Amino acid sequence: MAERFDAVVVGAGPAGAAAALVLARAGRSVCLLERGPFPGSKNLYGGVIYPRVLDALLPRWWEDLPVERWVTRRTTMALTRTQAVSVDFRTTAWGSAPYNGATALRPRLDAWLAAKAEAAGAILVCSTTATGLLTDERTGAVRGVRVDRPGGDIEAGVVIACDGVNALLAKEAGCAGAPDPANFTLGVKEVLAMDPGEIDRRFAVAREEGADLEILGCTGDVPGGGFLYTNRDSLAIGLVLRLPELAASGCRPEELLADLKAHPGIRPLVAGGELVEYGAHLIPEAGWDMMPKLATAGMMIAGDAAAMCFATGIWLEGVNFAIGSGAAAGETAVEALASSDTSESGLAGYRRRLEASFVLRDHKKFRKAHRLLLSERVQRRYPEFACNLVEQLFTVDNPEPKPGLISLARREARRSGLRLRHLVRDAADGLRSFG
Repeated sequence: MAERFDAVVVGAGPAGAAAALVLARAGRSVCLLERGPFPGSKNLYGGVIYPRVLDALLPRWWEDLPVERWVTRRTTMALTRTQAVSVDFRTTAWGSAPYNGATALRPRLDAWLAAKAEAAGAILVCSTTATGLLTDERTGAVRGVRVDRPGGDIEAGVVIACDGVNALLAKEAGCAGAPDPANFTLGVKEVLAMDPGEIDRRFAVAREEGADLEILGCTGDVPGGGFLYTNRDSLAIGLVLRLPELAASGCRPEELLADLKAHPGIRPLVAGGELVEYGAHLIPEAGWDMMPKLATAGMMIAGDAAAMCFATGIWLEGVNFAIGSGAAAGETAVEALASSDTSESGLAGYRRRLEASFVLRDHKKFRKAHRLLLSERVQRRYPEFACNLVEQLFTVDNPEPKPGLISLARREARRSGLRLRHLVRDAADGLRSFG
């Protein structure tokens, strides 16, 4: 006989845990399903999170949030094979409550947020996979999930699918079509153990303070980018690579990552680190352009399953969008259950909430940014131009007189294959993408 809950949430990542927390606090019976042995067990993410989204959900969250370091230094770096130029920003304002961003490890973060949902009354069930949907034979409305445990089907008034980037439940419900590989990137990451004091020295930060380096021009012929983050006693270094070009290149992602680690601008920062973890994960890079239908009768979709990844180059965010979408789904479920209307129209409040919040407003406003970021000129020509320009600007080759900055910029632009029409077009695209 199937168990019955007011709601079942599939996936105990940030989106699922936030949804379950909201439902449990409202007094609703909620089952939080997790495929792994514990929340976060199968997640490879080790990067920067922006937890201010928790201000209303968990006031004073910074007092027990399991962070590695508070990010007080943000660097954007452009590379060629032998050069590196950086824009480096740091501030003491990000080093005190309520902070801005922090490095975190998903196994600890996910377990912490799921525990908050459990404490509020949610039932966490681990090592259990939702293998499909239960639907009403007459209306087709979703009424629960099938799971891989004998007699373990779970019926519910509403299902919230937070089952990750593959979005299997969304596809089964007809909310998402066949995936386009061009909409995805592959994230590959190594974790390198290192003494905390050595991290402090290399990145010029104090204990508990951390650095976030975002890197352009480091992926060869494959569009993408790189990152380097400081954890408490380890570094996370990796690449994000667009799938079609990666497949066509014949390159192995670990080879490209090895090249990044050997770059003269990166090698001094990571040398001597002990490899303790390597992993890869699909990322729904296209965001707005690939979002599924967010709600259908009896079900809503949140987090990576709804392509809530915000990748614009300037901002690389995901966990905060997952929490925001999960909380909105939980609030909508509470409202729909109270009115006994979990039809598609009864769940329409979910999209309205997202459109009124940063979740969809930011996605819609910056929806073209990922295309500009992954374009050939931004990936290769502009990093080359920037590095060559700075090198020539600071090169003293007396007895030759110093060239003027404008003439130098023109010369290096031509050398990098950039024309005035390219600059005008990309400036216009940049304004449309980020303005």
